[in-house]
Amino acid sequence: MKQKYQGTTRVKRAQLQALRREFEVLQMKGVDEYFARTLTIANKMKVNGEKMNQTVIIEKILRSMTSKFDYVVCSVEESNDLDTLTIDELQSSLLVHEQRMNGHRSGEEQVLKVSYEDRVGGRGRGRGG
Repeated sequence: MKQKYQGTTRVKRAQLQALRREFEVLQMKGVDEYFARTLTIANKMKVNGEKMNQTVIIEKILRSMTSKFDYVVCSVEESNDLDTLTIDELQSSLLVHEQRMNGHRSGEEQVLKVSYEDRVGGRGRGRGG
């Protein structure tokens, strides 16, 4: 019985180590996808005996955001008590900022496209007329 328990403990410890490493090296791409991956790994770690509260997960997420979120991370850290902030509140806030950034980028691309087409079209008509 003792050997069986020790074997299970070793397996759990090895799984937990692998999950800790995966948790620490996670990098953000999109907000939704990143939260899903982070929470999946965190839940697996909890199942394997890791004592992890929401604050640890929130700090990990804030620490590993891409540089385009730097101002948002600063804002969240300054305006919120990380001990009372929920993961859902953080995700909502980051999603809003991501959507704004993507909206601005789409708008900029549209302006550049229109501006470029006006130039090309204008020059072509100028030479022919």
